[in-house]
Amino acid sequence: MTTPPPSLKLKLQIMCGDAIAMGPGKADLLDAISAEGSISGAGRRLGMSYRRAWQLVDLMNRCWAAPLVETSPGSARGGGARLTAEGQEVLTSYRALQAALEVHAAGTELAALEGRLRSRPLRSQADRDDGAAHD
Repeated sequence: MTTPPPSLKLKLQIMCGDAIAMGPGKADLLDAISAEGSISGAGRRLGMSYRRAWQLVDLMNRCWAAPLVETSPGSARGGGARLTAEGQEVLTSYRALQAALEVHAAGTELAALEGRLRSRPLRSQADRDDGAAHD
């Protein structure tokens, strides 16, 4: 069995006080709202409840200078949601910043760390003790 090479996982979060105004999950939610045209559809697409999706939208709308998501009231055929111009600009800027960080992080500093990183963790003392008990 081969072990995968070391990898880098960046998690960019933009804070509004103690709250996360934008992060990977919220950006994915905005993408899903744009594609689905509703908060409930976006939640289903991402495997989250409508309540959770609505809470995230509400927080984003309260953190930014202008709302990122605009909703329309329900009717016989249901309501809807769409990204505002501000929402699209924030999402585009966030994704561009994510991409720029990933490109920059793949430089010599990462290579220096990868050279010192094991391909997998050593067994813990508990794992070694369990193995000895089964021998």
